[in-house]
Amino acid sequence: MPADFPSDEKWAMAEHAVAEDGADGVEAAGHFRIYLGAAAGVGKTYSMLSEGHRRSQRGTDVVIGFVEAHRRLHTEELVAGLEVVPRRTVEYRGTVFEEMDLNAVLRRHPKVALVDELAHTNVPGSSHNPKRWEDVMELLGAGIDVITTVNIQHLESIADAVEQITGVQIKERVPDWVLRKADQIELVDSSPEQLRRRMLHGNIYPPEKVPQALTHFFREDNLMALRELALRFLADETEEELLEHLKARHTGVPWDTSERILVGVTAAPGTDVIVRRASRMASRIKAELHVLHIVSGEGIARGDEKQLNTLRQLTTDVGAHWNEVQAEDPAQALIEFARTHQITQIVVGSSARSRWQELKSGGSIVRKISQLAAPAGIDVHIIARRDQSGATAEVTPAD
Repeated sequence: MPADFPSDEKWAMAEHAVAEDGADGVEAAGHFRIYLGAAAGVGKTYSMLSEGHRRSQRGTDVVIGFVEAHRRLHTEELVAGLEVVPRRTVEYRGTVFEEMDLNAVLRRHPKVALVDELAHTNVPGSSHNPKRWEDVMELLGAGIDVITTVNIQHLESIADAVEQITGVQIKERVPDWVLRKADQIELVDSSPEQLRRRMLHGNIYPPEKVPQALTHFFREDNLMALRELALRFLADETEEELLEHLKARHTGVPWDTSERILVGVTAAPGTDVIVRRASRMASRIKAELHVLHIVSGEGIARGDEKQLNTLRQLTTDVGAHWNEVQAEDPAQALIEFARTHQITQIVVGSSARSRWQELKSGGSIVRKISQLAAPAGIDVHIIARRDQSGATAEVTPAD
């Protein structure tokens, strides 16, 4: 089910416009299209290759930078007829892997490169970038159009929710801002029933993996939830394009939201889950998101620095703003920051301290934040901290 994004013809017009820019000596960045799916097997790679054939038949210079067919016959058949840039072979820990040869694609410099599995982690030594999405950003920066694929489970702000739903650890993740850079996102949709039938017919996984997949990740309730997450994300993106369209044509009309969300963070385990939850809340209401860490006492403990660096990177990945202030009263400092920055909603994690620890330190910080926020007219959301240690290793390859 494609989203209501520009058609192939509009992309062709954009290609023509870029060519005209090039004639004037201005090289624009490449256009970026993503086929998004709820799970492996919905047909993202098939759709990407079909797109490549259509463009090639219209005379566009198209190459396959990397495609993973997963031994699916129909997908392998579509590879035929398109130029494939030879892969790079790398030996790692006694095993030989094939990866996309980024430098070879850059040297070939096609108009369009098809690059499968955006969330893939590169084998060490295969690229100077650890992640394939970083390779894609480099291709786009070189003026090459890229068509790629990704599953909703790999989006940074959504991955922890998928872990809670499915019990499967999502190791490979793509920052939200990468998907939001796309010129077009198209949902490749499939009902849970249809996807499970494809699984039973051997069209997704090898026969020996089917029973476990059907009783774990590919349970019908899991697939329904993943589909809902994909539809919600795409609906948010479509609404954002509509707002941009309206603002461009109705100067002075207040289409944008005035909501601003602040999430208070510490180095405590589970804080990353709270940041992702706040990111999803902000995305749904098109709110600006700030992340605030308050340093008290003698500063940041050496053992906390690693966790805070992780939170800083996560803040960047979900498109939020990192802030840090020095204060002895965390609750008061959080409220003062909220007032200064016109924050309308505050998100904090539930207290990880025992009742005795709270009494010794003068009471619950979360409770104090709630009390101070009420007179200021700021809503407070208290998010439960979750222990994700029970999640199993991820076993579902990208499509």
